[in-house]
Amino acid sequence: MVSQDTIRDTGSSGASFYNDPKIRGLIYQVVLFVLLVSFIYWIVGNTVENLRRANISSGFAFLHGRAGFDISETLISYTSDDTYWRALLVGLVNTAVVAVLGVITASIIGFLVGIGRLSDNWLIRKICLVYVEIFRNIPPLLVIFFWYLGVLSALPQPRESLALPFGAWLNNRGFFLPAPICGEGAWLIPVAFLVAVALCWFVARRAHQRQAATGEQFPVFWTSVALLVGLPLLAFAAAGFPLSFEFPKKSTFNLLGGMQIKPEFMSLYLALSFYTAAFIAEIVRAGVLGVNKGQTEASYALGLRRNQALRLVIVPQALRIIIPPLTSQYLNLTKNSSLAIAIGYPDLVHIGGTILNQSGQAIEIVVIWMVVYLGLSLIMSGAMNWFNAKMALVER
Repeated sequence: MVSQDTIRDTGSSGASFYNDPKIRGLIYQVVLFVLLVSFIYWIVGNTVENLRRANISSGFAFLHGRAGFDISETLISYTSDDTYWRALLVGLVNTAVVAVLGVITASIIGFLVGIGRLSDNWLIRKICLVYVEIFRNIPPLLVIFFWYLGVLSALPQPRESLALPFGAWLNNRGFFLPAPICGEGAWLIPVAFLVAVALCWFVARRAHQRQAATGEQFPVFWTSVALLVGLPLLAFAAAGFPLSFEFPKKSTFNLLGGMQIKPEFMSLYLALSFYTAAFIAEIVRAGVLGVNKGQTEASYALGLRRNQALRLVIVPQALRIIIPPLTSQYLNLTKNSSLAIAIGYPDLVHIGGTILNQSGQAIEIVVIWMVVYLGLSLIMSGAMNWFNAKMALVER
């Protein structure tokens, strides 16, 4: 016969087995994984069956077919005889350019407005407050329409184009700039610029080490400006001045020659920059206010002026608070670029929609959109996480 103690021990061991948090958590994860795989299998099977009934072939082989349509704005070579794949690549490049330029511009505007929100000047403080409250409470699509229909469309006709410095012109058809024409040896100029960037990084690193060791400051900003301007100019002169410019000229109905930045790009770029800058400004303001007030008082006690204390003490510490939420705003700006379809700018979504209408490969196009935006977001998140790790305090 089995004793009562044996039954009690067996029951207690079974109860302890099910009550173990690690085992219970493992069981939940296995069940969730099985349910997730089953759901995906059902979705894929249902999709394949529906495509079979509609006689629609699946797969990405259609990307090698002829596109047969033109794209109004391309940064890489493209004709209507190129493939769908090439057309999507053009859209990806256009999306990336808007995202990168928008992030840079929004960061600069947002930082200035965020600091302005904390200014002692009443007028500057209120202007920055009005800017933030207006753009932060308007949908981004309306901001795009504002720039496209309310600002750029209201510019003069080509015959009455506004003359700008350096041979540039502005009208309702876009921004016209002198186009560079490269000659032999022009490759030395971008090489010199990359060398200047590397030297700026080296100078900034050495200056930081010197300041940490001795407390002496080095004019990093002006040294960097001299390197970034001087080295390309020296390379330009050494190569025999191989760069010339084609200036736009007024004709009867339009401007001829030069380089044109079309209003669709300008509207999207300005809208995303000003819209996102309003959120970045609040992040910057919160980051500065999050720095202990004693740090400001200590910097004043050391004899630092207000701008020096802000640049050397407050902002470096505020960056540790600013960077994580700043990453979310950069991702939002990149994803909001898909609103370009509303004004006809040929980004990835706009070109993908054209391909979808021609080929009928809806699932494949949607998958491409998801993969591309996911990839861009992961790349940007990885870069910002790396920068955040570099700025974080290291505990001893």
